[in-house]
Amino acid sequence: MTTSPQPTGTRPPAPVASGLDRFIRGAGEALGLRDARLGLIAHPASVTSGLTHAVDAILGAGYDLRAIFGPQHGARGEKQDNMIESDDYTDPVTGLPVHSLYGEVRKPTPEMLDGLDALLFDLQDVGVRVYTFVWTMALAMEACGAAGIRFVVLDRPNPIGGLKREGPVLRAGYESFVGLHPLPLRHGLTCGEVARWLTRECGIACDLDVVRADGWERLMSWADTGLPWVMPSPNLPTPESCLVYPGMVLLEGTNLSEGRGTTRPFELFGAPWLDPTALTTRLARARLPGVAFRPCHFEPTFQKHAGRLCGGAQLHVTDPGTFEPVRTAVEILVAAHALAPHDFTWREPPYEYEETLPPIDILWGNARLREGVQQGDSADEILAGVEAELEGFATPVKRHLLY
Repeated sequence: MTTSPQPTGTRPPAPVASGLDRFIRGAGEALGLRDARLGLIAHPASVTSGLTHAVDAILGAGYDLRAIFGPQHGARGEKQDNMIESDDYTDPVTGLPVHSLYGEVRKPTPEMLDGLDALLFDLQDVGVRVYTFVWTMALAMEACGAAGIRFVVLDRPNPIGGLKREGPVLRAGYESFVGLHPLPLRHGLTCGEVARWLTRECGIACDLDVVRADGWERLMSWADTGLPWVMPSPNLPTPESCLVYPGMVLLEGTNLSEGRGTTRPFELFGAPWLDPTALTTRLARARLPGVAFRPCHFEPTFQKHAGRLCGGAQLHVTDPGTFEPVRTAVEILVAAHALAPHDFTWREPPYEYEETLPPIDILWGNARLREGVQQGDSADEILAGVEAELEGFATPVKRHLLY
């Protein structure tokens, strides 16, 4: 068995200690896991504050790590595009088995869990319902509950903060791998808080422990945490990408490019048939808070409109505190449809293992966005009722908050 090269240099102590850092420094022993046989769900952003990967940190601390589990994009981040499945393999760094949880199998099987006493979960989430990592967590919790295995979340900060919630709560009948339980689109929770909510409100029975991220406060930006940023998936390269993602991910349900295949995914958007000046002029009239739009052209190198010149815009977030990514994306969809009603279309299924429902419906959480855009409704009309849904969610989730 070998270990991977460690980062050189030193970093000053961060104001926030992640659940992984605390696990290594003694929380794991306090949980009685010193002699336990462990599995770990991890990806490239599963690092200590000193940038040591969780696999190496846990092995280096003397724990008995037996297996690694990889979510979407893989345990080592080897899958660079979206919705590319991973296979099981042997980790070339440690020689440990790596089980894929993104593909035909998305829930750990009894065979994968055989011989383990506890499964650790250490994924950097981005606070958005459609980001698949919390649903990998939910399915793993179900599997561990059935197998009688402890499930331990090594918690991490929500990089877009914990104060704001936006977008509709997922409705029954629209469940998929981008939403298995009724969370808002931007939910404002950490993975540990989602896990507590899943056990106490959604009926997932498992032996759950959460190792808190010490020092994190809900009002913090990512820069406030002092933690290094490692992209949790290839198209969220910066904390700024995460700020726009809660809304701009909705473009995946359309034939608009959301900027994949460029160096600024989810910040650039457009299509070959859009006029940048007409688009940004219309968006300026919406007077959206905390954001400015720059008209531009770009040519994606892969995914939608690859190799074709697209007209569109780049989002520039001018005030993260007032910026509303979900409302912004709704205004973009309304504008694109109004400017090019014969060219703008909705993406057809399948999408994220859903074969029937329109992708935009499972992303939004119901059919209202699609229907509203098609019939020429305003953003205000489309968003009517969402605040009441968020207020209804806030009451039961409050008792599960850790920070």
